[in-house]
Amino acid sequence: MNHLMIEILTTDCVEKIDAQRVFGYALFKDGRNTRLTYPLEKFHSNISGMSFHNGRFIQSMREKAASLPNVRLEQGTVTSLLEGNGTIKGVQYKTKNGEELAAYAPLTIVCDGCFSNLRRSLCNPQVDVPSCFVGLLLENCELPHENHGHVILADPSPILFYRISSTEIRCLVDVPGQKVPSISNGEMANYLKTIVAPQIPPQLQSSFIAAIDKGNIRTMPNRSMPADPHPTPGALLMGDAFNMRHPLTGGGMTVALSDIVVLRDLLRPLHDLNDAPTLCRYLESFYTLRKPVASTINTLAGALYKVFCASPDQARKEMREACFDYLSLGGICSTGPVSLLSGLNPRPLSLVLHFFAVAIYGVGRLLLPFPSPKRMWIGARLISGASGIIFPIIKAEGVRQMFFPATIPAYYRAPPVS
Repeated sequence: MNHLMIEILTTDCVEKIDAQRVFGYALFKDGRNTRLTYPLEKFHSNISGMSFHNGRFIQSMREKAASLPNVRLEQGTVTSLLEGNGTIKGVQYKTKNGEELAAYAPLTIVCDGCFSNLRRSLCNPQVDVPSCFVGLLLENCELPHENHGHVILADPSPILFYRISSTEIRCLVDVPGQKVPSISNGEMANYLKTIVAPQIPPQLQSSFIAAIDKGNIRTMPNRSMPADPHPTPGALLMGDAFNMRHPLTGGGMTVALSDIVVLRDLLRPLHDLNDAPTLCRYLESFYTLRKPVASTINTLAGALYKVFCASPDQARKEMREACFDYLSLGGICSTGPVSLLSGLNPRPLSLVLHFFAVAIYGVGRLLLPFPSPKRMWIGARLISGASGIIFPIIKAEGVRQMFFPATIPAYYRAPPVS
């Protein structure tokens, strides 16, 4: 964990928004549960994960930035990038009064979120929407394991609970596909009460029903988009506008903060940003240097979502069960995956080893004590299914960048000489 992320997460950026400390995950399946704790022994006692109202955190960081003497905050809606001779010169934006203005800079950082209308010229956006989240806010209730993110391996797909303030718990119900039951005609409320509510921990059910009856139900598509940049002089794409993963593991903010640190370290030795082509060539290293953290969290989020979803296929059922039981073993079987999830151990090779350890563990359980042709066939399909889940995600992330970044020339780019 780098020093900037520690600085952000331990200052008033989180203290004044009632952010809650998180020490790991709690998994629930078929009446059983297990806790996975972050391996924080080597860190200072005030280090932990954080959960919060996202809007409050963003606003808190804006206020922190605006308080610095070399920062001037301009508020408006960017409508387009200003381009000339293949170089981004700045942005055109509209103020809240409707006035059209332009702002010019030698380097424009584009981070306009998952619904970005600016990224098309800066990357090749291949957006996938595997599911939608239905969001509820539970009030004045207790989680079974406080200070842990709760993942319910439900049917048809996972349900999340995590505290975002001292009095509020966010619930996110995953609904596979791009269509969700209608909120306006009551289908959604009925779905949540009859299908979802019976699958959540009993101590949360009354607050869950109360949140449904209150009627403040929100839906949001879950987007996934691998990073595929078009290096462009004068501009750099970041955040969800650049790269998205399934939000099951809550890794988006971790990747964003990690990317900020990588970019900060690249820009720190520079004194002049006005040579756009040279700067663009130098900043190509950003796309490789960010990979250990980003690709580990992206791959694990996508793979875990597919494993955690219910399936009528017997091999997928065995993989799901094996994953839960493997994580429940404790020791390296739990601390290894959770350190990958949290960004504490950004090693893609370790991720692949743990993923296939789960698959082999599942096959071993099938074949012991007495293998049969049917069990052997299910085991073979389990290994095949595991490969079919993780290898396409790795391919989209980039095999060479993930596992052999030192072979990419941009990895060694030195700062341009002033």
